[in-house]
Amino acid sequence: MRKVWKRLRFIVKIRRFIPFLIEFFRSQEVSMLKKTSAILLLSIYTVFPFDIIPDWLGLFGVIDDVAVLLFILQQIVKMAPSHLKNKYGI
Repeated sequence: MRKVWKRLRFIVKIRRFIPFLIEFFRSQEVSMLKKTSAILLLSIYTVFPFDIIPDWLGLFGVIDDVAVLLFILQQIVKMAPSHLKNKYGI
């Protein structure tokens, strides 16, 4: 149950990700390898949006897209410096 609550809080905080991502990519503390891997993850998902559940199934089709996007964002957060995470409360 704790894991589910943590993921729900992560979804609610999604609005903080745009400024977080901008600062993540502009930061000198984040290595070029981490920035490149983040771009690679996002571009692979954009170019090859494989669906576990087809989008034509309505809400169920969107759920897998949101899950993959949240997974990618969580990986980017793990790569970020701790002061950047604290600044945005992520």
